Amino acid sequence: MASSLAPRIVTLGTAGGPRWWAAADSGERTGITTAVVVGDAFYLVDCGQGAGRRIAQAGLDLKDLRALFITHLHSDHVYDLAGLGIFGLYALQHRVENPVRILGPGNRGALPPVSSRAVVAPSPLAPANPTPGTREMFETLMAAHATDLNDRILDSLKPSPLEVFQAEDIALPEGIGYHPNDNPTPEMAPFEVYRDELVKVTAILVEHPPVAPAFAFRFDTAEGSVTISGDTCFTQNLVTLAQGTGLLLHEAIDFEWVEQLYGDKTDDASRAARDHHYKSHTSVRDAAKAAEAAGARQLALHHLVPGHAPDRVWEEAAEHFSGRFILPRDLDTIPFGREH
Repeated sequence: MASSLAPRIVTLGTAGGPRWWAAADSGERTGITTAVVVGDAFYLVDCGQGAGRRIAQAGLDLKDLRALFITHLHSDHVYDLAGLGIFGLYALQHRVENPVRILGPGNRGALPPVSSRAVVAPSPLAPANPTPGTREMFETLMAAHATDLNDRILDSLKPSPLEVFQAEDIALPEGIGYHPNDNPTPEMAPFEVYRDELVKVTAILVEHPPVAPAFAFRFDTAEGSVTISGDTCFTQNLVTLAQGTGLLLHEAIDFEWVEQLYGDKTDDASRAARDHHYKSHTSVRDAAKAAEAAGARQLALHHLVPGHAPDRVWEEAAEHFSGRFILPRDLDTIPFGREH
C-alpha cells in the first residue's frame, strides 16, 4: 500500500430519516452520505438526499470515485442513487472497462411481518417483486430514465450507466443462520466485501428491523481504520466489527423528539412509527457505549434524527465515552490515521 495516504472521512450529509429537515433549524444538514478519502481516491457509504451536490462542494472529483457501499435500502440512504447513475456517467466515462462497483444488500427474499398495530393488513407495493436488492434497484432506476439516457447513448454516444457502474448484491457468508424475519442479525464474524491497493472493506450484519439485511462497514488502510455503523440499534455485531477502530461513525436518535412527535397519538400508524424508532435506532448514550466497548479512539455521531435537534442533544455522548468525541456538520473532515 502507498504511504502518506492521509485517510479521512468527509461527512457529506449528516441527517437521517426520510424527511426534508428545515434548513433554518438543521444547520442545513442534508441526507446521510459519507466519503472515505484515501490518497487521491474516495469511496462513498450511502447516497442520501443532496449527495451529488455535497460531493462537488467538498472538492471531490467524481472521476476519483472507486466504489459505493450501501448499508441498507431505506430511501434516506439511496435517495441520490439515481442521480449518481444518470449524471455520474459524464465524469466516469473512462470507467467503462473497469466500472465503479455499487455494493449493497441483496433481495430480502420475503416481506417483513405486518405491524402488530394493524387492524387490516396493508397491501404491499409492487407485489410481483416487492423486495428488490441493490442490483435490481439500480437497474430499475436506470430503466425508469431510459428516455433521457437513450437520447444520450444514441445521439451523443455516451456510455450507458450500466457500463460505467456495476451494481452488486453482497453475498452473505454461508452457515451463519441468517433469515430475514426469523434471524436477521445472527452473531457472526466480519467478512470481506471489497479490496484494492488502498483499502480493505469488511461488513457485518446489524439490527435495524424490519430491514434485512442491514450492514455496517469497516475500511482498513495502511494508516488507520474507520467503521460506519449504518442504521442500527445497539448491536454486538457492530462492536465486533469496530474493535480498535480509529474512528467510529455511529447513528443516533433523540428519543425525546420521538415522544414529542408520537407520544400522545393513538392512531395505529403513529404507534407503529413510534415502535419502529425504539426497536431500530440507537440513543446517544448507547452509541457512546458501543464506541467504548469497541475501544474506538474517536466517536462521531451522524445520521442524526431529528436533523434539526440542537447540538446539546448529541453532545451527551462525550459524557459516556473516554476517547475523542466529535459532532460533525455537513462537509466536515475527520482524519482517522493512527496519529489521530
